[in-house]
Amino acid sequence: MLRVMTWNIRTGGRDRGGRDRWHLLVEVITAQRPDVLLAQELRGFDRPGVLDDFAAQLGMRPYLARSRLGQPVAVLVRPPLRTLAASPVRRPFHHAAARVVLATDAGPLTVLCTHLQPYAGGWRRVEAGWLAGALRRAPGRLALLGGDLNTLAPGGDHTERLGRLAPAYRRRHLRCDGRTVDSRAVARLLAAGLVDLHPLVGGADEGLTAPTRLDGGQEFSGMRLDYLLGTPALAERLRDCRVVRGAAADIASDHYPVLADLDLTAG
Repeated sequence: MLRVMTWNIRTGGRDRGGRDRWHLLVEVITAQRPDVLLAQELRGFDRPGVLDDFAAQLGMRPYLARSRLGQPVAVLVRPPLRTLAASPVRRPFHHAAARVVLATDAGPLTVLCTHLQPYAGGWRRVEAGWLAGALRRAPGRLALLGGDLNTLAPGGDHTERLGRLAPAYRRRHLRCDGRTVDSRAVARLLAAGLVDLHPLVGGADEGLTAPTRLDGGQEFSGMRLDYLLGTPALAERLRDCRVVRGAAADIASDHYPVLADLDLTAG
């Protein structure tokens, strides 16, 4: 069984004023023991030694994608998983996107980790198109995209939760008419053939990932912004997908992590 986690850890695990949340992040990740970790908002992790130190505490190998405007992202892989290829997705993302191809018994698994543009839905849609293009070039039939997509899910009624936000934060999730919910980024990825994994097994859980008890009360209003999306061949191998809540996960970041278990045995 292969376990994948995606998590926006908020500003590199450190807050203004010097508060350090690394020990909480490590506690949550260690308890869940993912084989592959997709991490976003890695402020300062592009400085020498920072990502290596974090990965060493987790017993994982890191692959970083630097950001031009925002914050880096990374994919961390637990041995003995073998990495076949690793590189950034070379497009002008606001944050970044990392691509890693892993060897599994079921064939190569392409993993994309990203953090989409936080402020403008039109740009998020463009970034989603770049990711869809990267997935079309993936080897084999198994691919997974995960991260903070900063986008509400298509098809739901988001009126109440958006109504609770201050206008500056509400505008991030509306189209230019100021009324229509902008879910185009996720919709574009689904139109490219990806499957939203959480609804397949999430039951009554809506999969809300922000805010936590740490913060985010103004920016978020009980929202699902973090996703794991897979190709149909990968979705067939899904055994579980859930949001990790409670204990240290409530205060380690302003987002909750999302976890998926995939059966990648041969056959």
